[in-house]
Amino acid sequence: MNTIDLSLYLVTDNSDDVEKFLNTIEEAIKGGVTVVQIREKTADTLDFYRLSLKVKEITTKYKVPLIINDRVDIALAIDADGVHVGQSDMPCDVTRKLIGPNKILGVSAATIPEARKAEADGADYIGTGAVFPTATKDDAPKVTKEELAEIVKSINIPVVAIGGINLDNACELTDTGIAGLSVVSAIMSSDNPKKSSEELLNIFNS
Repeated sequence: MNTIDLSLYLVTDNSDDVEKFLNTIEEAIKGGVTVVQIREKTADTLDFYRLSLKVKEITTKYKVPLIINDRVDIALAIDADGVHVGQSDMPCDVTRKLIGPNKILGVSAATIPEARKAEADGADYIGTGAVFPTATKDDAPKVTKEELAEIVKSINIPVVAIGGINLDNACELTDTGIAGLSVVSAIMSSDNPKKSSEELLNIFNS
């Protein structure tokens, strides 16, 4: 299994203003973000590729793993550290064959059976949510705090919680056994992404 510090896992949102987007990622890493996942649901392949290369320059500089959401081709093309797939993306076992044993592989799972299957199929970690209501992904299945804790107990690989996590509610998850908090807008929409990252990490570590 590939080990990874999942304490504060940043998932990006749209990148309309590329300069601001890249600056937000860099400031967030300075604030303690331990993983960056690029999520571009609408970008053309070439745009996604070019953007990923720019983000990789930043993550490489700070030695933070870069994960590509869904797009195995982009992950391989830029030699990203790993890829994250959902239940409607490329199957986990197939993704593992494509990326090889040394790349990080994350899988979204909202139930114990999904989590156990992902672990058996070669996932390194699970992303579980939505733990709170979220506008970022309004079709995400809802996962209660109790269900989250049960998923954590049911597998031997780490679990990150995702979905509507912010400075006001992150403290509610610290006793679930999760390996980290995965956030989007709490950092990407912050006026001070460095400070927001520091505060989220402090909440998780306390």
